[in-house]
Amino acid sequence: MKHLIITKKTLISSLIDEHPEVQEILLEYGLHCTNCAFSEFDTLSDGALMHGLDDEDMDLMIRDVNEIVGKKK
Repeated sequence: MKHLIITKKTLISSLIDEHPEVQEILLEYGLHCTNCAFSEFDTLSDGALMHGLDDEDMDLMIRDVNEIVGKKK
């Protein structure tokens, strides 16, 4: 399995497909769009902005996601 570099520009659907274990973290941050049609087009940044996360919370969410993904290595 290839390693996906997770940034604000990562598509939500790609992230979930590659690392389904991060869905719980996204839900904790309020991104309940992990299974909706928009996840095919929306980035983490798009989802965070639509769900009211500020830049600091978005950065924390991405940090937490990368931490979980890093544990799989």
